Amino acid sequence: MSYKIYEVLHWASSFLEEHGKEARVAELLLLHHLQMTRAQLFACLREKISEKAYQGLIEDLHQHAKEHTPVQYLIGAEEFYGRSFLVNREVLIPRPETEELVEGVLKRIQRFFPNQTVVDVVDVGTGSGAIAVTLALENHTLRMSAIDISQKSLLVAQENARRLGAEVEFWLGDLLQPLIQAKRKVDVVVSNPPYIPERDIALLSPIVKDHEPRKALVGGKDGLDFYRRFMAELPLVLKSRSIVAFEVGAGQGEAVAQLLRRTFPQAAVDVVFDINGKDRNVYAEIEPLL
Repeated sequence: MSYKIYEVLHWASSFLEEHGKEARVAELLLLHHLQMTRAQLFACLREKISEKAYQGLIEDLHQHAKEHTPVQYLIGAEEFYGRSFLVNREVLIPRPETEELVEGVLKRIQRFFPNQTVVDVVDVGTGSGAIAVTLALENHTLRMSAIDISQKSLLVAQENARRLGAEVEFWLGDLLQPLIQAKRKVDVVVSNPPYIPERDIALLSPIVKDHEPRKALVGGKDGLDFYRRFMAELPLVLKSRSIVAFEVGAGQGEAVAQLLRRTFPQAAVDVVFDINGKDRNVYAEIEPLL
């Protein structure tokens, strides 16, 4: 039996809603299996769906609805800052909130280093490479590096950089250790580290806690372990005039700001709230000590 595309789309949307999932995911999965753009899909709604596309869609619908597999892992990609990034189970799925961190970094670099022809920036815990690749493509004065402790994550990030045409130097290692060992100094450190407290993991949706890499989510007992570790390593890699930019979990902004103020008493530290009114990003602009 064969079905028309509009019939399958209607049924799939209803199926997802019945299982408490977003109906719009049906369209994303259908576009993936038909290998079509949205415009092509709507031009072909009355055509019949191929058996291969239909069976693939059914399998993914059940994985998403019943096993809570993120749609991004099923289609292998996620949009970030207007570009499509490859993702798999080795990396955290890029979030819209992180686009605000990128925007904040770009604005501060422009203001803080107005006459600098090259600005050295490192993205720590790069994962899919979304932050590093986006920064490199949005501002060509940046000499971009990215670090991750996972070789498998770096392979994803490297492929994203290659596909999108971004120049990024990738380092395998723990936090800032590769730069420390190479005696490399940078102007800007940006990071979206794991920051979810251990006790809160159980409260996350199954889509996140059962599928996304735990190493990219959990930040110790109170979620602040990685920020504390950064405080020991940042002074070893930052130039005298520099910027630190962190994404943080809701309610962690002031605690992370205090860590930065204690480490860099001369810094102007700023907690910035996101579009949902949650403290999301913390920035430190560090001036040389007189």
